[in-house]
Amino acid sequence: MHDPTEEPHPLYWEASYEIVLSLLRSYPAANLDSLGLGELQRMIVALPGFADDPALANDELLVDILREYYEETIDDEIQRRA
Repeated sequence: MHDPTEEPHPLYWEASYEIVLSLLRSYPAANLDSLGLGELQRMIVALPGFADDPALANDELLVDILREYYEETIDDEIQRRA
């Protein structure tokens, strides 16, 4: 089990799934329907353990993360309703 007092693992842009899981923990009430790419990038860079260069993000990368974030949110919603 993860100890919440432990330091978070470093997050890098290529670890999109880990970024999404961290986003879900850090921003559980985020409105993904109105979330822009700039705001998403700011949210990711502010995540505990984010260790990559913010300038390396591009629209394609952010769209992929946003898509995965949305899919995980939908999956969580479906599981809660089941």
